[in-house]
Amino acid sequence: MYVVKSPLPDTDLKTVSEALQGALVDLINLTLLAKQIHWNVVGPRFRSVHLQLDEVVDTTRVHSDAVAERAATLGVSPDGRAATVAQSPATGTVAAGWIKDTDAVATLVDALAAVIIRMRERITATADADAVSQDLLIGITADLEKHHWMFQAENG
Repeated sequence: MYVVKSPLPDTDLKTVSEALQGALVDLINLTLLAKQIHWNVVGPRFRSVHLQLDEVVDTTRVHSDAVAERAATLGVSPDGRAATVAQSPATGTVAAGWIKDTDAVATLVDALAAVIIRMRERITATADADAVSQDLLIGITADLEKHHWMFQAENG
């Protein structure tokens, strides 16, 4: 059932919908990872890392909503269900229990790097298909890269 019909040609819509769905899942995964670490971080830099993780969560939540709404705008039903997210490529893993602040930072650096690589692939993929979606992905990537830089500087 199509409630909303995109003006994009079908081949472009397929490319864009795959990019947006992948971005949505990556952002949800990153949100969950950052929040799990946020609740369990310990160590001398607890407070600064704890607060910095909340900034990542805020960023990813805002961007996941924008990505989902862009997909819906194009007539593509966004899928952010837990089962869908669980089946996607991991952004990183964290063991249960407390996590030392330096390990928390290292985990976030790796997770952000993995997502940024995939986001850059999506930017390239959407270049000819839909400049509007590409622009959205560029903005998201810029914000993720800023968080990546800041977490790298934490363990510098």
